[in-house]
Amino acid sequence: MKFLSFFALSSALCFCTTKLPASQGEETVQEIKTGAEQTELYLPLLEGKRVAVLANQTSIIGETHLVDSLQNLGINIVKVFGPEHGFRGDASAGATVADAIDKQTGIPIISLYGRKNKTSKEDLADVDILIYDLQDVGVRFYTNINALSRLMEACEENDKPLIILDRPNPNGYLIDGPVLDMDYKSGIGMFPIPMAHGLTVGEFAMMANGEGWLTNKVKADIKVVPVANYAHDMRYELPVAPSPNLNTPQSVLLYPSLCMFEGTYINLGRGTYFPFTVLGSPAYKGIYDFSFTPTGIKGMAETPLFMDELCYGIDLREYDTEKLRASGQINFDWIRELYKASPEKEKFFDSKLSNQMNNIEIQIGRGDFRQQIIDDVPMETIRAGWEPELTAYKKMREKYLLYP
Repeated sequence: MKFLSFFALSSALCFCTTKLPASQGEETVQEIKTGAEQTELYLPLLEGKRVAVLANQTSIIGETHLVDSLQNLGINIVKVFGPEHGFRGDASAGATVADAIDKQTGIPIISLYGRKNKTSKEDLADVDILIYDLQDVGVRFYTNINALSRLMEACEENDKPLIILDRPNPNGYLIDGPVLDMDYKSGIGMFPIPMAHGLTVGEFAMMANGEGWLTNKVKADIKVVPVANYAHDMRYELPVAPSPNLNTPQSVLLYPSLCMFEGTYINLGRGTYFPFTVLGSPAYKGIYDFSFTPTGIKGMAETPLFMDELCYGIDLREYDTEKLRASGQINFDWIRELYKASPEKEKFFDSKLSNQMNNIEIQIGRGDFRQQIIDDVPMETIRAGWEPELTAYKKMREKYLLYP
């Protein structure tokens, strides 16, 4: 079964944000509806088919999981594929996830974050059509788009159609940071996009197809069910935490600016119940008043950096994230500040000391950032080095936008 080209369908399926007159003469904005919630647009494609779903705890219709909803509607779900953190979203970051049987539904779960990261021919032999429905947060190093690209490749290789149920990007307003230098391609950066890419997963899939980014430049047979009444600059609070360590709206909005600290000898709240909202290390004692103590927390960070040590640093739990929106930029001031304040500068970018998998070059996507911070290069100069590639990306991005 082949779908009609999505580009032919987009005018019928994609809605812009509109305002309706209220009874008191005020204006109200139509409610955002995710792709998953618009079942009338994709249920006809599933009826009588053997369906597989790549999903996690964010894959919901209202308050009910997508898999449960589709089963209740008579759709034959034959298997579920689980990404990083697992199908129910309870595995620690980076932890191997095993295959299992879902206790709630009895459906086999095949992990794509364990012994393999891509569906096999055998996995798809008894499948007619696939669904992708994962909440993304709009940042290059968030691995859901990598899982999507591999699923697209597997679908093309096995002649299976793929439905992508789109969801809003909570950082959709933000397009910033260096475009990945492919010399630093890794598991957290596979495509030449900036740190904050300003796309939904549906738009990313169209871009990956259109720009020939999939292996051997294949083009998957995809149908995107777009979000209704959505625009990229809308404020959108996720109804479900997208992963264990992005467990508050604040952490989601700070994530583009704080995840770079994974390439440093700084704890960014892993091992606390407020990750990605604080920064610190024991070395800042006497320099900062704020302190926290990372501990092992099952399902979040079981052996965090500086475990059981008192860390001093910056508390961003009450930081006004409207400042980020107003600037339209990732905040690099915090990494510059903490480097300058560090009494152990020789350790600051030593990812081996912190047992991090990625160094700062992998996180940022360029080879010159470390030395620029060490040399206290002005941020305007650093940004000027990224600008040509970033401007070219923004222009290319326009071809794939589904939303204003």
